Amino acid sequence: MSIKLLTLGLAMSFLSSKAQNIPLYIGTYTDGTSEGIYKLEFNPATGELSNLQLAGITQSPSFIAYSPNKKYLYAVNESLEGFVSAYKIQENGQLQFLNKVDSNGKGPCHISLNRQGNKAVVSNYGGGTASIYNIARDGKLNEASQVFDYNTADRKSHAHSAQFFKDELFIADLGMNALYQYKLKNDTYELALPDIVQMEGNPGPRHFAITKTGQFIYIINEYGSSVTSVKRTDTGFEQIDYDSTLDENYKGKNSCADIHLSKNELYLYGSNRGENSIVVYKRNKIDGTIEKIQTMPVHGDWPRNFTLDPTGKFLLVANQRSQNITVFKVDTPTGKLSFLNEVKVPSPVCLLF
Repeated sequence: MSIKLLTLGLAMSFLSSKAQNIPLYIGTYTDGTSEGIYKLEFNPATGELSNLQLAGITQSPSFIAYSPNKKYLYAVNESLEGFVSAYKIQENGQLQFLNKVDSNGKGPCHISLNRQGNKAVVSNYGGGTASIYNIARDGKLNEASQVFDYNTADRKSHAHSAQFFKDELFIADLGMNALYQYKLKNDTYELALPDIVQMEGNPGPRHFAITKTGQFIYIINEYGSSVTSVKRTDTGFEQIDYDSTLDENYKGKNSCADIHLSKNELYLYGSNRGENSIVVYKRNKIDGTIEKIQTMPVHGDWPRNFTLDPTGKFLLVANQRSQNITVFKVDTPTGKLSFLNEVKVPSPVCLLF
């Protein structure tokens, strides 16, 4: 082979490698050196992260979400006053600010959109409220159309996450130890169940994962270091399993954070802040029960959020206190993880593919 052909081949290989990179947006806390939302390039063939850039300057964007078409990005700004920001994603990956609206509660910590991309729901941890927003065709957020306040005279609510599922809306309230179910009627969400299952003790439901059919829900409990497994029935929901997230030899303090299903829904992953690990469960797709099969150290401190890449072959962890993102290879047949690499990012707390 001539030098010219070899050079051309190497160049084409390099371009192919570059072309397959996909963006990873990172939400952060800006009480340190971070300035807002960052962006990395992820290679889904190798698991490598590169080219860290500041994509948008904003205050403590602690949770971020795409529109379904990935033309827009939305962020909660976790501050005392609390607001939500909308951005248009430009061709170079930078974020063009569109508008911001009141989150209607202190400390907004989570945002998600429905599958149509015309509604968003924001959970306000400090305020104990959840707000519903209509999204305009140009991507901008309208002021909240509904605000749910869960505080009572003798108990403080901490709404922590919410997800739409078809015409339903589920909201996890860590303060009230409840997962609420709403149903959409005449463009308004009405409370259907104030708690889909009775939470014993004070587990603190934080985040949850719903199977594609909506038949099973897996709730990770911040205080209880546990996963509550729930099955839909003809009359509502029932608890089918309750499992610890911790290794039996770990005796220290711990606060669970995030939870995700694998693409094939055969495995379930959860993050432990304190044990600083990702717990891996094998899932029975028939009855929905789970069995712990691995505890993987995150190679960092305080894994607040993690995500699986679009191929399902890699799992990435945002380690808030050690200020790094760690990448793990997923062994598809077994669901187990092996550490690959890491990159430094200031105060990462949310990862978005």
